[in-house]
Amino acid sequence: MMMMMMMMSPVGQYTEEEGRSLGLSGWVKNTRQGSVIGQVQGPADRVSEMKYWLEHVGSPSSRIDRAVFSNQKDISKLELHGFSTRY
Repeated sequence: MMMMMMMMSPVGQYTEEEGRSLGLSGWVKNTRQGSVIGQVQGPADRVSEMKYWLEHVGSPSSRIDRAVFSNQKDISKLELHGFSTRY
């Protein structure tokens, strides 16, 4: 299992949908600065797929200027369950 934190341009609802479709756990939240932050957990290969999606695909109406990933580490078990949007 792998965990990472993220910060990027707005993609909120679509990020939640993509995370769920990949079977990942985590959350996403829009910030007041117009970016999105979140946390993703799951098998390393699926976390890598999510990273690619966040960097290169995103929502249909988003413009991805950059994606920053931090605190990437292996974990022995999921600390989160399900994928949600926080408000």
